[in-house]
Amino acid sequence: MSASPASPAPASRPSFDPYDPLGLDDLLTEEDRAVRDTVRAWAADRVLPHVAGWYEAGELPAARELARELGSIGALGMPLTGYGCAGASAVQYGLACLELEAADSGIRSLVSVQGSLAMYAIHRYGSPEQKERWLPPMAAGEVIGCFGLTEPDHGSDPAGMRTYAKRDGTDWVLDGRKMWITNGSLAGVAVVWAQTEEGVRGFLVPAGTPGFTAPEIHHKWSLRASVTSELVLDGVRLPADAVLPEAVGLRGPLSCLSHARYGIVWGAMGAARSCFEAALEYAKGREQFGRPIAGFQLTQAKLADMAVELHKGILLAHHLGGRMDAGRLRPEQVSFGKLNNVREAIGICRTARTILGANGISLEYPVMRHATNLESVLTYEGTVEMHQLVLGKALTGLDAFRG
Repeated sequence: MSASPASPAPASRPSFDPYDPLGLDDLLTEEDRAVRDTVRAWAADRVLPHVAGWYEAGELPAARELARELGSIGALGMPLTGYGCAGASAVQYGLACLELEAADSGIRSLVSVQGSLAMYAIHRYGSPEQKERWLPPMAAGEVIGCFGLTEPDHGSDPAGMRTYAKRDGTDWVLDGRKMWITNGSLAGVAVVWAQTEEGVRGFLVPAGTPGFTAPEIHHKWSLRASVTSELVLDGVRLPADAVLPEAVGLRGPLSCLSHARYGIVWGAMGAARSCFEAALEYAKGREQFGRPIAGFQLTQAKLADMAVELHKGILLAHHLGGRMDAGRLRPEQVSFGKLNNVREAIGICRTARTILGANGISLEYPVMRHATNLESVLTYEGTVEMHQLVLGKALTGLDAFRG
């Protein structure tokens, strides 16, 4: 018999990375990594050294300065094109959301509301003049925007909103209230949705307009390093060109929400990653019964389960980002991602807290801060129940929203 040819030498296997166990970095382009690393470095320098103090004080004192810095690195309105926006891919925007929320959900919320709600609404539904007026300074962080949809008595059912806009000659007059509005007291312009005789319309309300006020909401135990406000509209008179011309009906605000929810799919995994990494490092250094607690089976089981859910969630976010970049992402798929990733992120935070023991409740570690922040992320921009019903309707073809 002739000798068989020698088998090629097996390629050396890459070392196992406990922080990237599935090798998800291989999915990223060099440009993706550059975007991620830029945002991560900014957050490490400008947020992480201060955020525990901001959270404890219940304030975001540097919000306007941070917004300008975020504008300078292209993080505001990232996926939008023109008007000073970065024109980034959906995956790159998602990576930025992940890194921002790994620092704090409040910072990701500032960026998400600015870009995915206020700027997106103007970019998608505004007139050329509105886009030219507002988008360049918003992309630069010189003007902050907010998005007024939720009301004191109408959250999950925006069709029942009571804020009303009526015509008075060529003007519009708005009356009503909006609640739980991120960036409200900071905003130079508010995108406000109101009922009209022709259906729900969006209006651009500049700060300082007579009758428009935005008192800040205090006594929050979640998203404390974030500005949350009420919007009060008392006979606010606006010119005809304040209305978004391309948005009539609920399709307008709901499409904005879908865009913002996509960022949450990524962002929640940032909070989860921060807690997982804190727990892993703590477990390797904390000794009980003569050895690190990372060497005990129960702790390893917890860490393994956390890693599995964390990286499954990141993989899901990547998949949805690819679909968005291909123009194939459906709102039901965004609901799938938001429902899963926020729910799993909270579970990871709670498990991390058990590994840290009493230290888990200290602001010396990020775990409890992330856990309480995610309690807000769980219900804003669509509660668990609403996303379950969105998926339920898609799966069965039957609408269970109304009896």
